[in-house]
Amino acid sequence: MTVYEEIFEVIKQRKKDYENGTAQENSYTCYLFEKGVDKICKKIGEEASETIIAAKNKDNDELKNEINDLLYHVMVLCANQGLEWSEVEKVLEERNEKIGNLKKFHQVDKNT
Repeated sequence: MTVYEEIFEVIKQRKKDYENGTAQENSYTCYLFEKGVDKICKKIGEEASETIIAAKNKDNDELKNEINDLLYHVMVLCANQGLEWSEVEKVLEERNEKIGNLKKFHQVDKNT
């Protein structure tokens, strides 16, 4: 199991706890579930912006942290929407199989 899979399992458990009314007090993840998709998406936007700023500042230590914050919030969104992390990984695997086939995707029939 990868670290992302482990984290996603914790996030799913937090969602289950939130839904059962047994959420840990002061759980940030449960707070996000309580606030809903709009708050989760807002946080994703904030973390994406912070990732961009860190990249432009060429601060790799900060960039690593911001990328992980972004991924965490994306995982919370997945769990909130009932999407398994393995489904996201599957799409990435499928795209990985297409590497080198870029030319096929950009062929255009210029007669139409």
